[in-house]
Amino acid sequence: MNRDILRSMDTGHIPVQRLTALLETFALKHSAKSLADLLETADAQGSSYREFLLAVLETEVKGRNERRRKRNYSAAHFPPNIRPLEEFNPEELESGITQAQICRLKELSWLDNGGNLVFAGPPGLGKTMVACGLGLAAINSGYTVCFEKMVNLIRILDTAETERAAGFRLKNIRKAQLVIIDEIGYTPISRSQANRFFTFISDTYETSSIIFTTNKEIVDWAEMMGDPVLTTAMLDRILHHARCYSFKGESYRLKHPDLDSGAETGGGI
Repeated sequence: MNRDILRSMDTGHIPVQRLTALLETFALKHSAKSLADLLETADAQGSSYREFLLAVLETEVKGRNERRRKRNYSAAHFPPNIRPLEEFNPEELESGITQAQICRLKELSWLDNGGNLVFAGPPGLGKTMVACGLGLAAINSGYTVCFEKMVNLIRILDTAETERAAGFRLKNIRKAQLVIIDEIGYTPISRSQANRFFTFISDTYETSSIIFTTNKEIVDWAEMMGDPVLTTAMLDRILHHARCYSFKGESYRLKHPDLDSGAETGGGI
């Protein structure tokens, strides 16, 4: 009998517009938008009450998750044309990271445990590509992510108290579950900027995970920061729960110039 009742829910008995309005009243906007299709499918398949209700709720959850994913992707501020991890081939490197390691990192257990990642090596070896690929995987799994190049992060830290946009961005970065800091070591920073960066790292210690990409080995960070004592204290926090990968080989970017063209894939908007 249950299957017959659902079949009777056509526009002649209960108008779809009325059902849609009721769903919208309870903020079930995604289910409301798809209600006509859900009713048609239920009628064709002879669905029971429970099956129809499950379809309505699953539609709503799926829609909300997709909306959240798009919002998180937009808030991440990824660079243009990011690619999914599947397009990176670690076998083209001399050493640094293996396919098995990438697969384990993509499982995001390190993120669940508040761990950090450091990708070091010369330019063009795919460090940013892997970092953004992991960021994309994190967003697709429901995490919040923020991406900033080191030079931009320093500017944000410098102006957060005087510029509203910078202050708002810094607030979002601090709240993100995963922060990607790209190109550490490419530009020098002053002593005061190093202090602000240290404060930022201390504030996010064990509250957010951070992926660092850098063209300098860890032992050379003191020169970049200009203060060995400060650098030691900062690295103590970074490396406490960190996995480090040193990329070596021929420029990945030069061998794959197509990676810098085209639209982003694998979850972009």
